[in-house]
Amino acid sequence: MIMRTPRRGALLVSVLALLAAFASPATAGTAVPAGFRPASTSWTGPDTGYVLGYSPCGGSWCPALLGTTDGGQHWRRLGAPSLPLPDNHNHVALTVVSDRVAYVSDGVHLRATRDGGASWHPVNLIGAREPFYLSKIAETGGRVFAMLTTYGEGRGSTRLYSGPAGSPVLLPVPGFAVTGGLTYGDLAVGGGLQVALGADYGTENYWTSRDGVRFTPAAPPCPGGEVASLAGVRDRQVVALCSSSPGTPQPGSTERQLRHAPQLGGTFSGTGAAPFTGINQGFAAASPASATVAAVGGGVGFLHHTADGGRTWTTLALSDRGLALTDLDFPGRGTGVVVDGQPDAAGGSAVYRTTDGGHTWRELPFG
Repeated sequence: MIMRTPRRGALLVSVLALLAAFASPATAGTAVPAGFRPASTSWTGPDTGYVLGYSPCGGSWCPALLGTTDGGQHWRRLGAPSLPLPDNHNHVALTVVSDRVAYVSDGVHLRATRDGGASWHPVNLIGAREPFYLSKIAETGGRVFAMLTTYGEGRGSTRLYSGPAGSPVLLPVPGFAVTGGLTYGDLAVGGGLQVALGADYGTENYWTSRDGVRFTPAAPPCPGGEVASLAGVRDRQVVALCSSSPGTPQPGSTERQLRHAPQLGGTFSGTGAAPFTGINQGFAAASPASATVAAVGGGVGFLHHTADGGRTWTTLALSDRGLALTDLDFPGRGTGVVVDGQPDAAGGSAVYRTTDGGHTWRELPFG
């Protein structure tokens, strides 16, 4: 005799099973592809973060995008852009603005999503001619900003690009460009927008904006001959790292000092000399007093950390991958992240996370 389940009961069982499937948190085992290696990470809060990485597939590397809302204890799979891992070892950088808006760039190509990774679209920088490198992108106040450096025969330029959020094209911002034998720039958001541009280790130009539309020139963060790395506004103070030319005072080192301004557009001061080991790879501040410098030298990655505004420093030798430390950031509540290594390198790559402002770090597991 065949027992039949009533249609209403069968329907209820099906609905409950579907709800259970969506309600169950994705674990590392089900969400992370085999052989996954992180390339970039971006966090919108202390516990909410995203990691773009690659895994071996068919003799190549396939991209995968993961998200977490519990500090990396569980991961869910999101739609990743079809951006190959570059052969030239360019950093593939992920910048997440919200749970729906994100950007990915390999330094030459830029992709954006505004639907949480369901679809990705190219963003073009009008007038940019290769060879160039897109070093940074940010979105604030309904506008997108990008820093682009072009290279030429002994001469190049660095300029700021911008456009409305969601626009498929970005345009050069008039008046925000430098030329020279060696050019560079940085931008930071959070508490306002900051832009720094410089060339040949001369005097830098520096602007601030509270709305991303009206900019005010201000005294640069660093003395002449030094380059500024910018952090966002922290507790109403602005924090910057000033660095000399790489290889000074000796090969594999950089002279550095931490400087502060009392508010956006204020005058910077300070002589908090940081350890000079390694070449700069990143800089971020958790608070006006707590800041971290990522550097690489001699095949080793270093994190130089201060908890007292630059008066004293500690140095952590993170690993011997020694290729790159990228995406150093402190998204809040003393939580910070950094990516060590590259996916296709012999030593692989890893994401490290701190919950005490940069004093201690642990590697995030992915499976």
